[in-house]
Amino acid sequence: MTIKNHEVINLLNSLRLSGVSEILDETIDAAIAEGLTYASFLEKLLEFEIQGRDARRKQRLLKASCLPYDKTLDLLDLKELPEKVRHKIKSLCDGSFVDRCENILVFGLPGRGKTHIVCAIGHKLTTLGFKVLFISTFKLVQRLLVAKKNIALEQELKKLDRFDVVILDDIGYTQQDHNEMDVLFTFLGERYERKPVMITSNLVFSQWDKIFKDTMTTSAAIDRVVHHSVILEINTKKSYRLKQAGKVTV
Repeated sequence: MTIKNHEVINLLNSLRLSGVSEILDETIDAAIAEGLTYASFLEKLLEFEIQGRDARRKQRLLKASCLPYDKTLDLLDLKELPEKVRHKIKSLCDGSFVDRCENILVFGLPGRGKTHIVCAIGHKLTTLGFKVLFISTFKLVQRLLVAKKNIALEQELKKLDRFDVVILDDIGYTQQDHNEMDVLFTFLGERYERKPVMITSNLVFSQWDKIFKDTMTTSAAIDRVVHHSVILEINTKKSYRLKQAGKVTV
């Protein structure tokens, strides 16, 4: 590196153009060898910077999402799912449902691949630049309860509102008491018609009174999540999870 290039790199770093500074010397050598014009040389540098920033942003989004790294679309065995579900998953991966504020509701018995489906879509959304959060319903409820106890529920809801999509896993897995039901209903109400949620549940709507306890609250919760929604029913007879386990050899 020449002294002159060192000065240029300091200037680039001060402008937070770290990607350009990393390839400056080799790009200069290539430009000389190829006889590039100044404009072409600058274009090459800026393209690399933009690509690097985009890759780093996607990595930050993925890390913040808390999505399991092994539940991607590539690792989802689509042929084990109903044909209608397969087609719908592919269309949901374009992210247009986020702009339409449509909720995604995935129902099925345990082990049918519900979590993998929503996570696979979530991974695709992060590559499109959407802010996604994957969290179990139990953990979300506990998080909101702590905030409510500390008189900070509104602030916590604002933090969650930064995410374009919140994936609530296993909404019917644990039964809620009145306080838990209250904060969960509040969360769903806050996002209603503004930002979508993706929900997995082994309980059909007729059983959601086990979650929200009283008929009126259950009805109101269902109305909010069903209005503007896409429903996927995984009605396969055999467990997707057990099939995947059976493919592992020792």
